[in-house]
Amino acid sequence: MFAFIDALGWPLLIILCLTLGLAPFSPPHLWEKLTMLAQGRLVRPLDWFDLFLHAAPWLLLTAKFFRTLNADG
Repeated sequence: MFAFIDALGWPLLIILCLTLGLAPFSPPHLWEKLTMLAQGRLVRPLDWFDLFLHAAPWLLLTAKFFRTLNADG
């Protein structure tokens, strides 16, 4: 898994976060899903899939950031 994260380029991850991670842009879909999760309204399987789909680029970017931070330190 770490090899996959290391192989991903920074530009690709940033583009994924700014497109898929924030789409649709007004308001960001990820924010809506996180709000639903906090309110306990995230109950349908489609909502969970949607949350995972829009959060995945951000999770990968975060993992790559910490892997790079650890490798340099």
